[in-house]
Amino acid sequence: MTRSLETAMAAAAAAVEAAIAALLPRGSGPEARLHEAMAYAALGPGKRLRPLLLIEAGHVFSVPIEHTAAAAAAIEMLHAYSLVHDDLPCMDDDDLRRGRPTLHRKFDEATAVLAGDALLTLAFEAIARPEVDPDPALRLKLVGGLARAAGACGMVAGQAIDIAAETAPIDLAETRRLQSLKTGALIAFACEAGGLLGRADAGELEALRAYAADLGLAFQIADDILDVEGEEAAVGKRLRKDAAAGKATFVDHLGLAGAKAEAAALARTAAARLASFDERADVLRALAQFIVTRRA
Repeated sequence: MTRSLETAMAAAAAAVEAAIAALLPRGSGPEARLHEAMAYAALGPGKRLRPLLLIEAGHVFSVPIEHTAAAAAAIEMLHAYSLVHDDLPCMDDDDLRRGRPTLHRKFDEATAVLAGDALLTLAFEAIARPEVDPDPALRLKLVGGLARAAGACGMVAGQAIDIAAETAPIDLAETRRLQSLKTGALIAFACEAGGLLGRADAGELEALRAYAADLGLAFQIADDILDVEGEEAAVGKRLRKDAAAGKATFVDHLGLAGAKAEAAALARTAAARLASFDERADVLRALAQFIVTRRA
């Protein structure tokens, strides 16, 4: 591999954060507080995993980071909106996110709702911009794909199932479905979007989707393991909240050892999905292993 995962992550983060900073509004009137809150959410600490996936999927097809950063910024802003709303008292009621006060604690609940709404809509504006790709038909396809991944048949559906699981316990199969929507849908779109920008063919897109499906589940299982074994200071958020809410996790269903084995197996399978690609997919392969060995 000519580039390390660490180098690729740093480059993706820098490119995406610069793109987001250029997109964020900067008002000086009464809306300034809203704009400050948007920046707090979108430019705070984070792994930038979803933008990295888009950028590296594009790299497989030799799309330079300068051409994928704009679409990657849209995905990160949409992800940031989802975290802001998930943290609200009416949802997960969290006080800590990425090692800092959650947005509604730093500002207030109304500002958090508005900042999330604004980041969501700005994400769609960003991915529709000509800078993303000169082909308007492709940009329209990206807009539609992002909407499906984020909406009532994707991430939002997963959150609805998650809320329902507090009062009606779900089995392992339904837990997999929940996480494939809440966490996996946007991860899958990130990989697919990078392939679309690279003019991948149908078989190549399917390989990326399969990789992303395994990766998304591995990511969530690793998250559940960290919720049991991790340290709050390192993870940067409140731990063991699912247990407190009575929600079953992969660790509950599989046991700690079983969850670790499942995550490792999914990481191996995810990397194997990329067998048809050359060394340009090495960062994606390395990312699969990183997902299940991270401590934060």
